[in-house]
Amino acid sequence: MKTLRILSLAILAFFASCSSDNDETVTANELDGLTKIQEMTNDTHVVELYSATGTLQQGHNAISLRIKNKATNEYEKNATVSWSPLMYMMSMQHACPYSAVTKTSGKETLYNGYIVFQMAQNDTEYWKLKVNYTINGTEYNVDEIISVPASAKRRVTSFTGTDGSKYVLALIEPTNPKVALNDIKMGVFKMENMTSFPIVNDYTVKIDPRMPSMGNHGSPNNVNLTQSATDLLYHGKLSLTMTGYWKINLQLLNSANEVLKGEEITETTTESSIYFEVEF
Repeated sequence: MKTLRILSLAILAFFASCSSDNDETVTANELDGLTKIQEMTNDTHVVELYSATGTLQQGHNAISLRIKNKATNEYEKNATVSWSPLMYMMSMQHACPYSAVTKTSGKETLYNGYIVFQMAQNDTEYWKLKVNYTINGTEYNVDEIISVPASAKRRVTSFTGTDGSKYVLALIEPTNPKVALNDIKMGVFKMENMTSFPIVNDYTVKIDPRMPSMGNHGSPNNVNLTQSATDLLYHGKLSLTMTGYWKINLQLLNSANEVLKGEEITETTTESSIYFEVEF
């Protein structure tokens, strides 16, 4: 009987160990390709922010997060999450374009979305991120300052169109440009007020990539960006024929095909007033 009791305890310990190992493996696998940006804490949870680089920067940012329960040290699997970024300036506060937060496909504890920071922080102005979440009917939130330095190349542009509306354009892809016909993706947003920047529908973004250091030559086979019904973002094709610095000149057209901002490149007009930069 004593031998049987010892054997039973050993079996239970074995399965408990396997279960613990499996939990740790699941938790580790959730973060493939991600690096932690920072932690945000309240009395109950630690909210961990992640990105591919482990940093944020001015422009479009794909961000993942997970929520760890301080009492159990386990990650929450059934939370409803939203967020609201806010820029604190000397004279006012404003938000920026951002997506909903959804459960990451194929993951148990990971949630994701994007935020487009149209401005970088400086010595006196900074961004705060508030994360709201509900677990089992209980509401929580955490609110902390985040670091958003300027990007090395222009990845976002803000302007007032000829219609009097303020727009934000953000370059999303390519993240790793190549000498090829690259997929290009952008977000096109209109400012409704200081806290609302919805995606605009049925616009067109014309592109004309040029190499200023090489006689401002262009490239063939570019495809202007139009809106996808799947993700509501704007997709096209970007032709890059050699490595180096490229200026992607832009024109924004509304649904009536009227130019709201940007100029066509000619012999006398060598760059548009709105553009992105790519160097590789």
